[in-house]
Amino acid sequence: MLAPLYGPLPLAVERAEGVEIFTDKGVFLDCYAGIGVMAMGHSYPPSVEAVAEKSSRYMHLSNYFQDPDGLRMAETLLALDGRDGQVAYSNSGAEATEAAIKAVKVLRPGKTVSFRGNFHGRTCGALSLTWGPTIRKPFEPLLGDVVFLPQEGDSLRDFCRANDVSAVFLETFQGNSGVIPCPEDLADAIRELHQEGRFLLVADEIQSGIGRTGKGYGYQHYGLKPDLVTLGKGIGGGLPLGALMAFGHSPFKQGDHGSTFAPNPVALAAGLPVVEAMTEDFLAEVTRKGERLRKGLAGLPWVRSVRGAGLMIGALTDYAPGVSKMAFDRGVLLNVAGGAIRFLPALNISDEDIDRMLEALRFSL
Repeated sequence: MLAPLYGPLPLAVERAEGVEIFTDKGVFLDCYAGIGVMAMGHSYPPSVEAVAEKSSRYMHLSNYFQDPDGLRMAETLLALDGRDGQVAYSNSGAEATEAAIKAVKVLRPGKTVSFRGNFHGRTCGALSLTWGPTIRKPFEPLLGDVVFLPQEGDSLRDFCRANDVSAVFLETFQGNSGVIPCPEDLADAIRELHQEGRFLLVADEIQSGIGRTGKGYGYQHYGLKPDLVTLGKGIGGGLPLGALMAFGHSPFKQGDHGSTFAPNPVALAAGLPVVEAMTEDFLAEVTRKGERLRKGLAGLPWVRSVRGAGLMIGALTDYAPGVSKMAFDRGVLLNVAGGAIRFLPALNISDEDIDRMLEALRFSL
């Protein structure tokens, strides 16, 4: 009866709390937190309480009403960047990408640049910007005037000198490709060309944003100031929510864009405690815990190298499927992406739980 889109694990989940998932086959340690969605772990008490309180009053009103949580969320998201801007809500990261595509069309004509390894979503517009011929090909033709460049500064400079470029879409940490950080030479070229006014810069922070890399947003590691920022995953506290932040421009006027559900009041209530938890001290702890996890992973016999920032980490191995299976047998849930083991644990994970994960993963193949 279900479309065969996924390959679910052979588990029946009873409940989930923190970094643990309780199933009919025992308790499992969750190393990827719903693919980065559960930023503060499963059943985060402030989110659970907020959902109960909000849903007891109303679950949906429509965008004919202003929800106070929407204003608070927008203020908090913008404060993590430090600039004044505007927020347009969506129901997912892919929808935030669609909004960014529409904003670029309004603001600036020209070719759109994406990079090999980028992943921006599976809706037709977002898929047009997503690298990976095998997932794009069945749905072509997609949007035109999209070019995929290697992650090299000189390649971007050469292309921008020869073409009118509307926008550059960038994942500063390519999550779906195995957590690949943006090379410094590419970041330098983007910063230089963007300051010259060669293009609009769109930062995809759907996975790397909201504290995941130890900063509010991943682009802050590189000193970049994007015009548009797409958000999703963690900002909903476990419920579907996305957003587009716009700086320096007002891409939409009333009636240009919208959604029946976005922003859903209950999703706002669930996500607000998560986003408000991203204080300077908390982000410093994410960085510290990430270093602890990276150091521990580097010492495992099956790990070839480790990359990433904060608690967005890719452990490279020649035996990803085998590692995943052995970890599962030891009660640890791992996520394979781009041939690497992708670690996206809860940002509030304890040192003790990090050590439990590492101990369970200390095996030879």
